Amino acid sequence: MTDASTIRIAPDVKLGRDVQIHAFVNLYGCEIGDESKIGTFVEIQRGVRVGKRVKISSHSFLCEGVTVEDEVFIGHGVMFINDKHPRAVNSEGRLQTDADWKVVPTEVKRGASIGSNATILCGVTIGELAVVGAGSVVTEDVAAGTVVAGCPARLLRTINEKECA
Repeated sequence: MTDASTIRIAPDVKLGRDVQIHAFVNLYGCEIGDESKIGTFVEIQRGVRVGKRVKISSHSFLCEGVTVEDEVFIGHGVMFINDKHPRAVNSEGRLQTDADWKVVPTEVKRGASIGSNATILCGVTIGELAVVGAGSVVTEDVAAGTVVAGCPARLLRTINEKECA
C-alpha cells in the first residue's frame, strides 16, 4: 500500500488479503478480492465486486453494477458505463438522483483481458478468457475464448488452447 493520504477507501469497502492499492485511488462500497492490484487514479464505485488476483491498471473507472471475476486484467484507462440513456436532469428539469435511473449490470468473466482505453457499455458480458483489444468499444456480449477489437468491437478470432495455458 502507498501513503494513506493519497488514497480514499471508504469504511464500507471490503478488502481481501494482500490487496495492493497505489496512490490516488477512490474506493467506496465495493469488494476487492485477495491478491488483487489496483493502479493509480482508479475509481471503483459502490456495489462493484472484483474477484481474486485481478489487475486493474491506472486511470480505469469501474462504476456501480460491474462484476469482475477472478484473474481478470483491466488495462489503463478502461471505462465501464452503467446507464443506457444518461442524462443530467430528469423530465422536470431537476438534476437526476438515484430514483431517476436504473443501473444496468455488466459482467467480466474469469481470466478475461481488456486492453487499454476500451469502453465497455452496460448490459454486456465479457466471457471467460476473452480478449478485448485496446481502444475497443464493447456494445454487445463477447463470447468466451474470443478476441474482439474495434468500434464497435467485432470478432477477430477464437483463442486456441495453447494461448490459454
